[in-house]
Amino acid sequence: MSAHTSYNRTFQLIQEHHRWFQESIPLIASENVSSPAVREALASDFGHRYAEGWPGERVYAGCSFIDQVELLCIDLMKKLFNAEFVDVRPISGVVANLVVYTAFTEPGDVMMALSIPCGGHITTGKKRLGGTAGAVSGLDVRYLALDYKELNIDVDKTKKRMKKLVDEGTPPKLAIFGASVFPFPHPIRELAEVFHNVGARIGYDAAHVAGLIAGGTFQDPLREGADVVSLSTHKTLFGPQHGGVLSWNKDANIIKRATFPGMVSNHHLHALAGVTVACAEFLEFGEQYAQQVIMNAKELAQALYERGLKVLAEHKGFTESHIILVDITKQGDGGKIEEVLEKANIIINRNLLPWDIKEGRHFMHPGGIRLGTSEVTRLGMKKSEMHEIADFIKRVVIDKEDLNKVKKDVVEFRKDYQDVHYCFEDTAEAYKYVKIR
Repeated sequence: MSAHTSYNRTFQLIQEHHRWFQESIPLIASENVSSPAVREALASDFGHRYAEGWPGERVYAGCSFIDQVELLCIDLMKKLFNAEFVDVRPISGVVANLVVYTAFTEPGDVMMALSIPCGGHITTGKKRLGGTAGAVSGLDVRYLALDYKELNIDVDKTKKRMKKLVDEGTPPKLAIFGASVFPFPHPIRELAEVFHNVGARIGYDAAHVAGLIAGGTFQDPLREGADVVSLSTHKTLFGPQHGGVLSWNKDANIIKRATFPGMVSNHHLHALAGVTVACAEFLEFGEQYAQQVIMNAKELAQALYERGLKVLAEHKGFTESHIILVDITKQGDGGKIEEVLEKANIIINRNLLPWDIKEGRHFMHPGGIRLGTSEVTRLGMKKSEMHEIADFIKRVVIDKEDLNKVKKDVVEFRKDYQDVHYCFEDTAEAYKYVKIR
């Protein structure tokens, strides 16, 4: 294929992707759609520039306006999260976690976090699993205990595990709350004093729930005992892909130094500009949005449960976040279910259940699927639409209906939901392809 053919083919594929998402139901819990205003910022000249260092202390010239935007972003995040100190330079949630590890630990230190099957992220994984904490930061990762039924950290068992580490002379230096499967607020208040008493710092990975926290609808980790919060900006916080770290003024300098020169050089300034716009949108519309996200998640979970799917944590209302976890083993496995739903234009992802590894399953064909309501909520869908979505999923997963027929109905359903909501523009197409050439 010639260079010119490849050039044209690239744009063709991008446009086909846009058309596909215009006709699909996006239920990936780690994704969202940004507003046209955010996309305008992403297309700016900021993306060509460098700004190493802190605003006003740059290594590069030409940052007069970039500095002002970054300071706006910091101020907006401080307001959204009621944080004393904010660093918006981490370029992703992974980098934000690395900043936390660099600031608060040394290689060889013990860190406690949830295991990956129990909802933990790969950034908190052991070295033998290729996890960021072990493989990159050299941390000795030990696990917080999970109550399988409650889908939450087991406070008593975690205290016992930590005491054992202390008795062995290897107390944890860092405990990470937060997860990538995160249906319920974590018990920070119940465990903060226990960890602090042995000299451990408490981190909170808010990548998934940052928007819910900013909207005042989930929990408030900094007030509940966390020393530092890491986040990404493109899940429930509907910006572009980027990251951030929130903390207290007393730790500002070690976090700043861990970020630069530790973890970033230039920090993707076009994305930073997009985050600034998204934070302004969230300050205006975030509370209403976050409330609707959770209402939609609860409604979708209930609707799926009523249609015969084994949605976990039914006894406690299924979820208090945007995330729904479904045991799909009666209908197949997560990998196959993900594949057939995608053919019907329903985009979800497979997910390990806490007990999957013990039962011989693995991440390619796990026992669960994970759904999220962040993006469909941004498209203006509410509780009644969650029942329609549940019907589509049932037709594929339980009824084994012809996929092309379901796809046709999904495409028709999506025609009424093409605009981005909870932003300053009155009418803004969510997946419109914008040609600049």
